[in-house]
Amino acid sequence: MPTAAMDPRPPATEFVYEALVEVAPRQDMGRGPLGHRFIVPITGGRFDGPRLRGTVLPGGADRQLLRDDGVRELDALYELRTDDGVLLTVHNQVLIDDPPGGPRYAFSHVRVIAPEGPYAWLNRRVLVGTLQNLQPERPAVRIRVHQLV
Repeated sequence: MPTAAMDPRPPATEFVYEALVEVAPRQDMGRGPLGHRFIVPITGGRFDGPRLRGTVLPGGADRQLLRDDGVRELDALYELRTDDGVLLTVHNQVLIDDPPGGPRYAFSHVRVIAPEGPYAWLNRRVLVGTLQNLQPERPAVRIRVHQLV
């Protein structure tokens, strides 16, 4: 068997887009069996990248779970409208570990579902992201999305 098949190259990343996602205040949904639950309504925003740009549509939400070990799991579902009118659905699942005295870990798996056409390539890529909270200065988060290449 060829060596290349047994030892694949590690993935690299290529920038896809950055989104500034505007959010409403977090709502407490109470404690569940897995931890404390919250929901953050998504109210709008913009996104921009080399091959796509447009607006973040209001109406989505980020469901958050604060686990007993302090780790936060975010599960956001929302839509983007490209400047040429195409609707994309984004499912962003984030894991945040922010231990006292330790480095912050905040990375996500991003799935973008596109219709057939100029953005269908997004359906065939593994996308990963980073998350930066811009609050309290601005009621928004910055999400940077990269594809594995």
